Amino acid sequence: MEVEQTALPGIGLRHDFTTRKGQRVGVISHRTGRRDLVIYDKEDPDAVCHMVKLNDEEADALAELLGAPRIVARLNQLHQQVEGLVSVQLPIPADSPYADRPMGDARVRTRTSASIVAIVRAGQVFASPGPGFVFSVGDVVVVVGSEDSTSEVAGILANG
Repeated sequence: MEVEQTALPGIGLRHDFTTRKGQRVGVISHRTGRRDLVIYDKEDPDAVCHMVKLNDEEADALAELLGAPRIVARLNQLHQQVEGLVSVQLPIPADSPYADRPMGDARVRTRTSASIVAIVRAGQVFASPGPGFVFSVGDVVVVVGSEDSTSEVAGILANG
């Protein structure tokens, strides 16, 4: 599926795609942080027929509802396709040496060959976080790799 991104000068960004049934759906991300979920008119693809304005909390809730099950489904598919692949969920405890530090500081991939594929924070899923993503106490880190490598990641996050 192709997602188009369009800059909206003075407003923010618009991302949209067309469903299999031909309905165009988009999200307008305002510079202020507000998100608008928009449904376009089938007869006039530039006209919005429905719009739902979402504050940060509402956008997070919608992202969780739509995103978290998809991540789990994708991981389950990977497990079925690749023998020996496991995924684990590891908390960031209060005494972790990586609490309040960027993920890149832990050098998980380099040290273990396992991959951090998502972070769950207060019910919000951050898929494919970059090395600048800052861990917080209570985050749940979703790690994919072998049993040995994911165990090593658990040790790194707990002890350094």
